Amino acid sequence: MRFRTKVFNIDCIHHFTNVVNTINKLLKKCTLRLTPDKLYFILPDQVSNGGVSMWCELKQANFFDEYQMDGVSSEHNEIYMEIIAENIVRALKSAHNAKSMKIKLTKKQTPCLTVEIELPSLNSSSRLVTHDIPVSVIPRRLWDEYQEPTMPEFHVSICMPPLKTLKNIAERMKNLSTYLTLSANQEGDMVMKVETELVTVATRFQNLELPPFKDDDIASQAPSKLWPPTEMASARVDIRKFLQFLAGQQINPFKVICNIVNQSAIHFFLIHDDISLQYFIPAASV
Repeated sequence: MRFRTKVFNIDCIHHFTNVVNTINKLLKKCTLRLTPDKLYFILPDQVSNGGVSMWCELKQANFFDEYQMDGVSSEHNEIYMEIIAENIVRALKSAHNAKSMKIKLTKKQTPCLTVEIELPSLNSSSRLVTHDIPVSVIPRRLWDEYQEPTMPEFHVSICMPPLKTLKNIAERMKNLSTYLTLSANQEGDMVMKVETELVTVATRFQNLELPPFKDDDIASQAPSKLWPPTEMASARVDIRKFLQFLAGQQINPFKVICNIVNQSAIHFFLIHDDISLQYFIPAASV
């Protein structure tokens, strides 16, 4: 196995750092999957066990000037490794004014992702900062556990209001309840609501955009045609998991699609020129 990449463009370094910061806000440990064309950050399907799951993919050509990799075999030209996201964030902190950055798979006492950052210096020489990030390489026989999560047929799909607005509302609501109900219909209405024995607080958004769907749309299939357009589909979720999702969005997506499986799960799909990120939150048991 071999993996080596290099980037000279400081904007690309900052962009990659923002992606990693977002991943770190969403989860502590993740799987990094490397293919010849893409990088993936994966948290395998935990929804059936009450946890969140995530799937983030990046086109390597949008981030790196040089990118070389050889997978476990010519037939399976990929590498899967488990990594602690915070360790990557810590390594990238010293790259904010870097001249260049290399990331490569190395063998120390254990397998590592080695990050080499070339920093500007007052004299003609450069300073080199090196970080060795321990990783666990995942054997081929376990790869099937890390495939793109499947989305059950959802009932409503809607484009969300600005995430900063939602975060401000949810921050206030969390003082009232542990759970938040997110509801929407196919006429552009969305409601955020918390309920206690003493009070019900709700915020309504109207005239939100509905995403167009095509046969090959990556944001999954179109909403169920059997679901009445005016009827609200709802899911009651842990408000901390919802806030965790909202707090991590340093990638500034230009659109966020919310797909609701009534009383079952919420699927968020972030759309950006260079990145796609899917995040699943299961409905909490009532």
